[in-house]
Amino acid sequence: MAAYRSRLRPAFTTGRGSADPGGSMMLINPYAGSPVGYVAASAAAPYSIVELMPGVRNLCEYVRLAAGERVLLLMEHTVDPVVVQAIAAAAAYQDADVRILSVAPFSPGGWDTEASLAIETAAFGEADVVISGTWWGEVHTAPLFFDQIKSRTSRFLSLHMTATAAALLTGARLPAEVFYALLRRALRQLSQAKTIRVTSARGTDVTFSGLTFDPDPGAMRPGDWRPFPYGGANFWPTDTEGVLVIEDSTVTGVPEDPVRLTLEGNLVRRIEGGAAAEQLRRYAPGGYYMRHGLFGLNPKVRLAGGTQFEREKHAGAFYCGIDALTDGAPVTTRPGFAHCDCQIDRPTVLVDEEPFVERGRLLMLEEPEIREVAAQFGPPEVILDDNPVLILPRRYTGARPR
Repeated sequence: MAAYRSRLRPAFTTGRGSADPGGSMMLINPYAGSPVGYVAASAAAPYSIVELMPGVRNLCEYVRLAAGERVLLLMEHTVDPVVVQAIAAAAAYQDADVRILSVAPFSPGGWDTEASLAIETAAFGEADVVISGTWWGEVHTAPLFFDQIKSRTSRFLSLHMTATAAALLTGARLPAEVFYALLRRALRQLSQAKTIRVTSARGTDVTFSGLTFDPDPGAMRPGDWRPFPYGGANFWPTDTEGVLVIEDSTVTGVPEDPVRLTLEGNLVRRIEGGAAAEQLRRYAPGGYYMRHGLFGLNPKVRLAGGTQFEREKHAGAFYCGIDALTDGAPVTTRPGFAHCDCQIDRPTVLVDEEPFVERGRLLMLEEPEIREVAAQFGPPEVILDDNPVLILPRRYTGARPR
């Protein structure tokens, strides 16, 4: 470990980086204000529950909720009550046995490792379905981490930063069949790739190789974990080379000055920038590796006003997660306790030199096979329009294919 640190530390510089050629321009992201949790989200009017139900119906179908199942709603204290009521009512309408557990907010990156989660863990163990409205939750918490979910029989649906009325009103309204068509089409191209290159106007130029993608999951099974609204194609690289310029991250928020990460051999070798770069170094003093990435596929997920984990799912967006090294090495079977997700809102993506995304526009939205699936639910030009400010009308949200 000491040898590793001596090799890594000299490269962790504090320069502003070439992404700021003028030396004084601030890195400004027009899409997010870096909210700190659900407490920072606007509350919904009580009658808005009517407008949330199409998205909640899609949620219940996605988790394959059945009558008689024990459903645990694991919700932080600050989640909008209208959101909780909408999900609970939909589950109860399907004759599920519903329990609502209001819990304290989780801490990011194992910041509070002494917190007792015995009640949450016990309730999780007794549920057939868990619907989690948490901010940090299972990615950052050992008792709820992915290995624990896979070892149990629950189906775990995560509204990670998305247990909001706005997320249920926008991205959740996309019919699941349309998302799966997008995912299958994406995986045909992505899973065969030798290299994927991601660039951005702010200076990102990073290439991933040795790629393993999540397969098209289909129906949820015991031990499954899925995000909601459904979002994208997730992958793990064995090699990452290049420069990543952070537009927003779960550690720094929207950085005041450009923050540049230089990656070699899947390790972060250098972090450059202002105060945000120092925050990132303090978060994992032993260094980082590239853990995973995700290409957003949902055209109805918000960019403007959304949290990072909402925006990451937008069709054409990209994000990747760096995680702390454990004794100088990557360990993927448990939390690194310094996981930091980094957002690129409008990238350009080349898959083996073939265009996949152009300046944030997911090109497959124009393809006939995708439009044919969308046409089962309504006009493809409406359902696949990637401006989510144009909220999908209720009659096109998937209740009854046309």
